[in-house]
Amino acid sequence: MHSWPTLSLPIVPEGRRPEAIQVFDSASLSYLTAANSKVAKMYVCGITPYDATHMGHAATYLAFDLLNRAWRDSGHEVHYVQNITDVDDPLLIRAKDRGEDWQHLAESQISLFRNDMTALRVLPPDHYIGAVEAIPLVVEAVSKLLANGSAYKVDDDIYFHVHQDPEFGSRSHLDHEQMLEIFAERGGDPTRINKEDPLDCLLWQAERPDEPAWHTSLGSGRPGWHIECSSIALNYLGESIDVQGGGSDLLFPHHEMGAAEARLLTGKRFARSFVHAGMVGLDGEKMSKSKGNLVFVSKLLESGVDPMAIRLALLAQHYRANRDWTAAGLAQAQSRLETWRAEISRPVGPDASDTVAKIRAALANDLDSPAAISAVDQWCALPREESDKPSEPGIIARAIDTLLGIAL
Repeated sequence: MHSWPTLSLPIVPEGRRPEAIQVFDSASLSYLTAANSKVAKMYVCGITPYDATHMGHAATYLAFDLLNRAWRDSGHEVHYVQNITDVDDPLLIRAKDRGEDWQHLAESQISLFRNDMTALRVLPPDHYIGAVEAIPLVVEAVSKLLANGSAYKVDDDIYFHVHQDPEFGSRSHLDHEQMLEIFAERGGDPTRINKEDPLDCLLWQAERPDEPAWHTSLGSGRPGWHIECSSIALNYLGESIDVQGGGSDLLFPHHEMGAAEARLLTGKRFARSFVHAGMVGLDGEKMSKSKGNLVFVSKLLESGVDPMAIRLALLAQHYRANRDWTAAGLAQAQSRLETWRAEISRPVGPDASDTVAKIRAALANDLDSPAAISAVDQWCALPREESDKPSEPGIIARAIDTLLGIAL
């Protein structure tokens, strides 16, 4: 599956660079260096293609776009993979509710998502892999788990022994009852009869009436959710990665169980850090399809909103914070964008080196985009002097483009 067009990032002067990019790891509950080697490996969980692209999606992918940009600026070679869950229960249910073919719905939503990511200037992944095209990888992984005793059958379905991973639960910090409750809410089946543990998760679902299925050595069926990402990440990034990313609602069960599966497949720890973006609400309420209050990037673009204002509005709050999308926040971003464009269009400007250093330092400090934005605001507010240089506004514009992804 193809992703979306790549971008050519402007060159920012060398200047002062932080020694390392730090991120908050949800597993250790501490700040870690995001990558310790020249090559930085990141896997970010993609959308299930319905309701694309709402502000929660956009905020998540902007967060990891900042990390991608900060890594590249600091000299890393970034290997970035993202999946798209183009067959799963929520997609099938939505298609049935609409009276629409599930493949047509998926294709239309994937196209929307690509267009939105392009408009928001999100750097594309090196590999953008659908669950359907990853079925051979899933079959291979599930076969290995069956062979090493980490999986078992219930009727014709195949389940994963979660507790065979000695670190199971250490990433999400939940007790057993909390796990059971969340597992049931987020696609799990803790009450299924004949499972060996209520938390064991589905690896391969045997064919159901009137549902899509693929004929494989495991039987006719389709992949479970978590093994999809484990299989894709291991195949395209290797046995260990630097960052497993996604929204905070993916920490359990998705990232917990996916990492456990990878551990039992390779014998190694899957990710050095698990990084999670906060949730986005609307005017004080959780944004959800059931409430009918989803805000879509495409709808804002259709109404004439500048995509750079959308990006700036989302970056105005820290990526880990749960936040609201508000009309006031968008208006503030539009005003700020106008100010930035006016200031960088001046023929001369104050020295930019300190401001660029502040932007870099802010992003190195757990992707602190509000602090980076504040540094640009401060530069814009500096008085203009006779000693100002014509090169400085261009340097600031390039730094804002390369590091924050905002084209002025």
